[in-house]
Amino acid sequence: MTTVKDKLKERIKELTCLYEVTSIIANSDFDQIETSLEAIVYCLKNAWQFDEVTQVHLSLGDYTIQTEGFRDSMTMMDSNIKVFNKISGIIKVGYPEDRYFYADFLEEEKDLLNNVTIAIGNLLERKQIRESEAKVKRQMERTDRLHILGEITAGIAHELNTPLANILGFTELLKERIDDSGAVRDLDKIVENTIFSREIVKKLMFFACEMPQEMQPVELNKMIESTLKLLTPSLRTKNIKLTKKFGSDDIRLRADKVQFTQVLFNLVMNAIYYSPVKGTVGVSVVEKGKKIQICISDEGEGIDPKIEDKVFEPFFTTKPLGEGSGLGLSVVHGIISSHKGTIQHRPNKPKGTVFVLDFPKL
Repeated sequence: MTTVKDKLKERIKELTCLYEVTSIIANSDFDQIETSLEAIVYCLKNAWQFDEVTQVHLSLGDYTIQTEGFRDSMTMMDSNIKVFNKISGIIKVGYPEDRYFYADFLEEEKDLLNNVTIAIGNLLERKQIRESEAKVKRQMERTDRLHILGEITAGIAHELNTPLANILGFTELLKERIDDSGAVRDLDKIVENTIFSREIVKKLMFFACEMPQEMQPVELNKMIESTLKLLTPSLRTKNIKLTKKFGSDDIRLRADKVQFTQVLFNLVMNAIYYSPVKGTVGVSVVEKGKKIQICISDEGEGIDPKIEDKVFEPFFTTKPLGEGSGLGLSVVHGIISSHKGTIQHRPNKPKGTVFVLDFPKL
């Protein structure tokens, strides 16, 4: 028979546990939240009436922790962990099934378990809010940097255009006046490098949205098919399998054909570059409400979380020296922004990256 002294002892254990859990949560490091959850599990084990045989299990997404003797067949009580009213995990407390029944649990223990799951849910909500705020802050900082770089870039591009045109023009004039074949070859190299430099300037102007646009309704599927045909040799070289999925035969978009083709070309070329030999590159187009969504996926190593905020910054590249200028994705970002669209990336499953483009419908 349970005495008043026994009840008081149990109540003290429960209040001590709740105090310890509150302290653990108050001192939690959001970057090492698993450590806090582990401490809570072992704190709960000591709070139950028959603590010598009590076992605890906590699961949260892919993370699971349990005391050594926990088994699924035990006599258990449980409580869900809710994050923003959505069930995200569960805590189970169990006794050996051959010696105890559900009636052996105390009502106060059920209340304690519910309070602990609420406290954990609040902790996870704060963690998500903090991460969301940090993400918004990073996006705002990146937008500011891109805006400043765009203004600087536009100025540099305009300044370079005139001297490059002069170099090209005077070199062509010199070629007409020189008979020395060696000198002509050297002049050809000057022309070749000047044209290459002019293309870089053009990319800079794309990034800064300084290129004049000719916006018109275009048939998106046909534009994608035409771009993919241009890339057939690159696909064949690495024996890449191409998968295409078009949600509708007649999807129209208001776009500059030249600029939009460059967006598709750059993204698919990147997908081919980062995909392994005999990998798969996917291109899909779907209509979602008032938006048109284009997805381009690869099966590469994916984007390291440490650099995911930098991929659209100009002059940033993960390609070896000499294989990339770091302007491709920044140009893509600039063109998409000028088309009132957005571009994001997410992991592909089981590996790789998916670039997701959203545009307003025509």
